[in-house]
Amino acid sequence: MNKLLSYFKKGVLEAGCDEAGRGCLAGPVFAAAVILPPDFENDLLDDSKKLTEKQRYELRPLIEKDALAWAVEAVDNNEIDEVNILNASFLAMNRAVQKLTVQPGHLLIDGNRFRPQTNIPFTCMIKGDGRFLSIAAASVLAKTYRDDFMLKIHHEFPVYDWKTNKGYPTAKHRTAIARYGISGYHRKTFRLLNEQLILQF
Repeated sequence: MNKLLSYFKKGVLEAGCDEAGRGCLAGPVFAAAVILPPDFENDLLDDSKKLTEKQRYELRPLIEKDALAWAVEAVDNNEIDEVNILNASFLAMNRAVQKLTVQPGHLLIDGNRFRPQTNIPFTCMIKGDGRFLSIAAASVLAKTYRDDFMLKIHHEFPVYDWKTNKGYPTAKHRTAIARYGISGYHRKTFRLLNEQLILQF
C-alpha cells in the first residue's frame, strides 16, 4: 500500500478535510475534518474508496482515539437543493472545521476547489485522500458516518435499497424511484431518473 504523507507543511497543525455522498441521489452530504498528531502511523489507512467497509469501520475508532481533534458535519438534501451540491460540500467541510476543538493552522482540502468561511489558510489537493493521512482519515469518518445515516433511513424507505447502495444511483435505486416516486430524502435538483427507465414505466 502507498505510504501516505503525514503533513504538507512541516511544523504546522494541519486539518485534513474530505466529504462523502456528493454523487448520491438521496441523503445528506457529510464532511469530516481531522487533525492527526505528527507521529501518527497506520499502514491500513488510505483513501476510503480503496478500503473495504470492514476496514473503514475498523479504522474509525482508531482515528477518533488518536486524533488531536476531529469533527463530522452534514448538509441535508433540502439545503443541497437550495445551494447546489458543490456549495453544500464546501458548507459541510466548513461546518466540520468550525466544530474542531483545536484550531488548525492550515487546512488540507481534498479536491481542486474550496470556498472557506474561516481565515485559516488552505491548500486544495487533487486526490488528496490517497496522498495525505489526515485527508484519508477525514474520508473514512465522512464515509462511515454517512453510511450509518443511510442505514438508519433505509428502515423508513426499504424500497430504495439504501442499505446496499447508500443513496448512489444504482439501477435498483432508479427503478424504485420510477415505480414508487421520491422520498423526503431525495435531492430534487438531481437527475433522479434516466430516460430508459422513464420509457419502461
